[in-house]
Amino acid sequence: MISTAIRVARVGSAAELAAAALMMLGFPCLMLAALLPSVGAFAAAAAVTYLADHYLHRRGSYLVNRLSKVRAGLSIRFLVRQLLLVLLLARLDLSNSMVFYAAIACFLAFYGFQAPHSALVTLIRLRRKMPVATRNVDLASRVRIPDAPPRRLLNRAAEKMLHLDLVAVAGVLVTAATDTNVYGFAGIAVTLGLAFLYVVALVPYIRAGKTPPNAEKVLAAVDGWLREYRPETVLYFSGSKDSAYQVNMWLETMEQLDTRPLIILRERAVLDRMAPTTVPVICVPGGVHLMNMDVSTVRVALYAANVGKNIHLLRVPTMKHVFIGHGDSDKLASVNPFSKAYDEVWTAGRAGRDRYAIADVGVRDDDIAEVGRPQLAPIRTRQEAPDGLPGAAADGRCPTILYAPTWEGWDDNPGNTSILLAGENIVRRLVQADPPVRVLYKPHPFTGTRSAQAKAVHERIVALVAKAAAERAADPRFTGDAAARSAAVAELARIAARIERLTGVTESGDEAEATRDGMVDTAAHAEVARLRAEWNDAYWRSFPGAEHRVITGAEPRLYDCFNVSDAMVSDISSVVSDFIASGKPYAVTDSAELGAEEFKRQNTAVRAAVILSNSAAELDELLAGVADPSADTLATDRRELKRYLLGPDEPASIDQFNGAVRDLAKKARVRNQGQEAAASSAAAEPTGAVPGQRAATAGETGGAAVKG
Repeated sequence: MISTAIRVARVGSAAELAAAALMMLGFPCLMLAALLPSVGAFAAAAAVTYLADHYLHRRGSYLVNRLSKVRAGLSIRFLVRQLLLVLLLARLDLSNSMVFYAAIACFLAFYGFQAPHSALVTLIRLRRKMPVATRNVDLASRVRIPDAPPRRLLNRAAEKMLHLDLVAVAGVLVTAATDTNVYGFAGIAVTLGLAFLYVVALVPYIRAGKTPPNAEKVLAAVDGWLREYRPETVLYFSGSKDSAYQVNMWLETMEQLDTRPLIILRERAVLDRMAPTTVPVICVPGGVHLMNMDVSTVRVALYAANVGKNIHLLRVPTMKHVFIGHGDSDKLASVNPFSKAYDEVWTAGRAGRDRYAIADVGVRDDDIAEVGRPQLAPIRTRQEAPDGLPGAAADGRCPTILYAPTWEGWDDNPGNTSILLAGENIVRRLVQADPPVRVLYKPHPFTGTRSAQAKAVHERIVALVAKAAAERAADPRFTGDAAARSAAVAELARIAARIERLTGVTESGDEAEATRDGMVDTAAHAEVARLRAEWNDAYWRSFPGAEHRVITGAEPRLYDCFNVSDAMVSDISSVVSDFIASGKPYAVTDSAELGAEEFKRQNTAVRAAVILSNSAAELDELLAGVADPSADTLATDRRELKRYLLGPDEPASIDQFNGAVRDLAKKARVRNQGQEAAASSAAAEPTGAVPGQRAATAGETGGAAVKG
């Protein structure tokens, strides 16, 4: 019931739900206490509402943000509490006292301070908002970007300002309880004094010396940097904050390009969620600003998603445009008809080319290049997995099965995810398998974001894994080296602390300051990469090798889970294509119940998979192949499918990718040179001549020979 209430109220936890309930119940209690009247009850109810309000704002609760839509916003809640305090004083027969009138005057003056305070906060934020935000771009040497105001002044400014009335409310309540006016007057004076000081503290930050230059100067500085840096290959991305992973998966590839790379983003929310990188990044929310930006040196533009804002760069003819996507699967999104807008489409292997041929959406075969998947380089095969890793077949104890379903999608197609119809059956059979296996459950980050039913099933799967893990922890067959685990936990803490020191972001800055100071320390970046690898190794050693686990969040990464797993169960998605790089056994759920043959016909990536029905009864075949490689009848099929889907192992995918970039850049240069030559030729034509037409020579008139 509590989980249902949490879902309906759209709050994040039971504590958040309790705080919301206390806040909403607190105001009727305030009215009742004022009418009785009871100073003690009023003080208690007021304390509850203050604390609950503060907690919900600190958590960024969705519920608090929506209260303003029903005329119960932040200012209204504080005003109602103050009016109820005045009602309490009147019911206590204090309406003729000076404190009564002083309280009314205080609250009126206090709200008088809200207007200049809100105006100053808004003005400071507007003046410090730049037309672009950057990382690894040296703008500080070109334009002056002053320090941001102290975070304590602007962060949750409205809430902080309104909470200053707490001193006045407390003073008036003490006066009401003791009949000693000095407490009320003192509280009123402190509240008004603090409100005045808050407004005064903001004034210096609207001066010209405290704000960045105007948009024209900032954009000119960006163009100056672009002319100096001369980027050659651009990764362009637009999307919601939740889609930041789609650009993050290409960061390492961009860092390994032979040409000068640049990343262009369109949404600030994506920049905020972008992983650290050494590649220069420019976030340009405005379409006009982007279209006026100097990208004349760029020869290849890479697109990771099909979105409407792509048109703002697609319009530039001097570069070649390539759709690289954010995964390789048999989903319809992999053959989007929008893809024909690009000069080329790059796929991992032959399978991607064939998908477009079958879909017949207007993408020509000549415009498709097979470049492999550079992101798959960290994935190890079973033979490459180091001995001793928990869950690896080499330890001889407990094989690991990864369950990595995709999310429910934007519609209710039963083939989108196995979570709804098969998820619980899959996990239940795995945790009850004999001989035993370890289960890693790593759901897609979007799971449950659209479908309440999918979220509910996900929560039941989490509970199922937790229960099985608790039972296994009590089983003496699965106890490991406790001392080694303790050492690994300590190592995790040490590594995490070091990573935090290297990557921690100061809380005092804003976007403008982050743009000024956002130059990556390449040595620290390399150290963080090394530390993350050490963290991953310590993570798997920090708990028993047979312990079931639910893995969410950014770490450990999906590929890290691949490397410690002996097999995987998933759905039709790029996850399956990526896992095929490991060469390990896998199963895919036919949630739409097409039947094994039809399912394989429609989905290339499952041709070497164990096909599961929604009952998951076929899992025994997968587990048999894991336990005994000689019983793995699909091993040869997987090797052939790997080459078909992902291309050859040699040359390395990053070398294939760099080669494709070079070839396309050459085509762009040839095209541009041809255009320049045509323009020069047209400029040399005599006035009135038709472009491209040969001018008349001596002895010719009007293009006809003169007869003698």
